[in-house]
Amino acid sequence: MPGMAPLARTMALAACVGLFSFELAAFERVQAPPAKPEMTQNCPGLVAFDVPHIIPAALRLALTSEQVRLTYVGHSTFLIESPQLVRIATDYNDNVRSPVQPDIVTMNHAHTTHFTDSPDPAIKYVLRGWGPTPDQPARHDITVKDVRVRNVPTNIRDWRGGTERHGNSIFIFEMANLCIAHLGHLHHTLNQQQLNEIGRVDVVLVPVDGNLTLDLEGMMEVLQALKAPLMIPMHFFNSYSLERFLVRARQNWTVETSEVPSLVVSKTSLPTTPKVMVLPGH
Repeated sequence: MPGMAPLARTMALAACVGLFSFELAAFERVQAPPAKPEMTQNCPGLVAFDVPHIIPAALRLALTSEQVRLTYVGHSTFLIESPQLVRIATDYNDNVRSPVQPDIVTMNHAHTTHFTDSPDPAIKYVLRGWGPTPDQPARHDITVKDVRVRNVPTNIRDWRGGTERHGNSIFIFEMANLCIAHLGHLHHTLNQQQLNEIGRVDVVLVPVDGNLTLDLEGMMEVLQALKAPLMIPMHFFNSYSLERFLVRARQNWTVETSEVPSLVVSKTSLPTTPKVMVLPGH
């Protein structure tokens, strides 16, 4: 029939195209190189071989066994998170609270912005940095999963201009092979016995207001004695008091400013020369 020849040619062409497409697809499957391992890790949306672990409460990637997360909440309060997700809130009080429920809280006695008489009853470990009397200093040394917390008592000024013996504690947090010291509301330089008790420090959380706590030169003396590779300022009330500290710190150390309040630290990521790292907040 007259119309059959064009139709036959069209069908034959379609068959050839289909066969070519099939062979091309087969060729591409054979020739395409396998995905590189780093691609499957860095682009989980393309190849869902490994779903990263997520902390639901914080929506952040989980830590490795060698990492610690520090988050500056404000004033003298930090949230410290260990590899096994032990959460610590420093200088826990009624005004500045951690964004997640801590397992351990530490407190100091200088002002109500550093302690509370009514901590959340759900908190398992409440560590007060002062004892029942000035002659009975607080002494803590606890281990919770992968975290050890201990303290070294220091004195503070009282409201009458005198001294409250053992009213403050420097808390030391040991985890992931790191030693992190929170100086609390430190009012005086440290003697050799206190330095020996504190021991090696990798990260120090330091009050830098230079007025209500230790004066600027005294705090510099403390930091030089501790020799921590990483120093993080806290307890500053405005940009002026912070900048005054940083101007002085630059005479001795590098100063860096972070754009985010959280920092993941490990033994291998510590700076090779001492550094002051400023986290946003006050």
